[in-house]
Amino acid sequence: MSANTLITSRPRDVKVAEIGKDTLVLQSRTWERLKFEVEYSRQRGTTANSYLIQADKKALIDPPGESFTEIYLQELAQHLDFATLDYIVLGHVNPNRRATLQVLFSQATQATLICSRPAANALKTAFPEWESRIQAVRSEDTLDLGQEHNLTFITVPTPRWADGLCTYDAATKILYTDKFFGAHICEDTLFDEDWKRLDAERHYYFDCLHAPQAKQVEVALEKLSIFPAKCYAPAHGPVVRYSLSRFTFDYRQWCQKQKLQELSIALLYASAYGNTAIVANAIAQGLIENGVNVESINCELAEPAEITRIIEACDGFIIGSPTLGGHAPTQIQTALGIVLATAAKTKLAGVFGSYGWSGEAIDLLESKLKDANYLLGFETIRVRFTPTSEILQQCKEAGASFAQNLKKTKKLRTARQVVTEAKVDRTEQAVGRIIGSLCVLTTRDEESHKGVLTSWVSQATFNPPGIMVAIAEEQNADLMCHPGDKFVLNILKEGRNIRRYFSRNSVLGNNPFLNLSTQTADNGCLILTDALSYLECTVQNQMKCGDRWLIYAVVDKGQVLETDGLTALEYRKSGSYY
Repeated sequence: MSANTLITSRPRDVKVAEIGKDTLVLQSRTWERLKFEVEYSRQRGTTANSYLIQADKKALIDPPGESFTEIYLQELAQHLDFATLDYIVLGHVNPNRRATLQVLFSQATQATLICSRPAANALKTAFPEWESRIQAVRSEDTLDLGQEHNLTFITVPTPRWADGLCTYDAATKILYTDKFFGAHICEDTLFDEDWKRLDAERHYYFDCLHAPQAKQVEVALEKLSIFPAKCYAPAHGPVVRYSLSRFTFDYRQWCQKQKLQELSIALLYASAYGNTAIVANAIAQGLIENGVNVESINCELAEPAEITRIIEACDGFIIGSPTLGGHAPTQIQTALGIVLATAAKTKLAGVFGSYGWSGEAIDLLESKLKDANYLLGFETIRVRFTPTSEILQQCKEAGASFAQNLKKTKKLRTARQVVTEAKVDRTEQAVGRIIGSLCVLTTRDEESHKGVLTSWVSQATFNPPGIMVAIAEEQNADLMCHPGDKFVLNILKEGRNIRRYFSRNSVLGNNPFLNLSTQTADNGCLILTDALSYLECTVQNQMKCGDRWLIYAVVDKGQVLETDGLTALEYRKSGSYY
């Protein structure tokens, strides 16, 4: 029998040790994979760490989930008379942890439960009979346990744990970090003496749990940095005593690495029972492993302005929803509206969701995005009830596929890879210094309206007033190459981001006008009413030159739509690409 088999066959237990003055850790251990979520997939087992401070008043921090309820409470009873327990402090709430709380609360009848406000609201909804025993705290609130054990609370909300709460004990200088600075690994060693050997487990844990929320993790790190901690006491894995500064440095570096990725994906979701969040995490892992930055957005918490900002900045987006009463939650419907109004049609999209008896919310998301002519980067993911390990692997593969498809579409949209200015030929640099007015050129093919983005426009004649436009074949050249062809030149306004709706190329089936205010010009083409001005034009002459058609057209009529405002301009570093 191998050593591995001997290790994984060990029964679950609870290891108890002193880690500071009046402070015990109760480490509930399993040498087998605790759950099938992606974060546990390295198969190294895990620990669920709970902490007991026994001063004048007694506080229990982070009791484990129901996998350990029975053996944990049996061991806890050897070190604590439940009737003397004053406080239970929760770093976050999940359904598994509620099972242990129910048993503990029934025995420690005088204990008060300390948690963040979002956690308090969730617990009061699930257990209204507990309301008088729940105390919500905010950042910098304190709790004096006596004997210099003065606890300070720090709220650290993230998309995955909106109710996140860390706790600092001034007496021991222990910072109880819950989901931060952990690792899913089970060993006999309590502390991180051999911390270099933990690098792979720590990094994998970060990538699975925190890489999709790197921005919020950086905010949390800033909040925690003001406390002079000598020890990190996380929810999982070894207690951190020997690599405190290095581990903190690693977290900052890993966050920066995510932000510096060339491509970025917005991952929007809401999760009523946690299943949709699990699916989102698996998809995110596939994206991250393929070199794509993921910005995770819990739509139940994010403000519309924040969603708008992220959607405008991303290269692609994926949106997921549970189905509640046959509908998507209000927050997802709001997010979908922002996506349809904000995201350029060139951005790759994806849809996923979980459901119990029906999946209407997933169908809604898919149909709305397809109707708006977004391309999907993977086949829509529909998960009934709790996802299995096989389904999560498929979700991870879907994330990987999305990343590869995004990279391909990015290449197709770029005539050539953008290189640094120092590597660009000097002649190309010089040509690139020619700037042009940013415009949307609208044409009409029978009943179909088309529009392309261009800055290759200039005035050509005074009398009659005429313009010259350089266009490529893929920019509807066939609709402007004959004398008498009509088009409208919509000159855009600086600071008004209409360009996000249009591509340099005419995409088959694309209808960028659905979410824009338009009116029909006398020549039958569309006027963008949010433009700075427009010109109705008729083609007079054309000439094929290199890779472009040069079109000369006379201006039949035009109008300034806004007297205030500047023309939007396009600046380039090279004359060899847009």
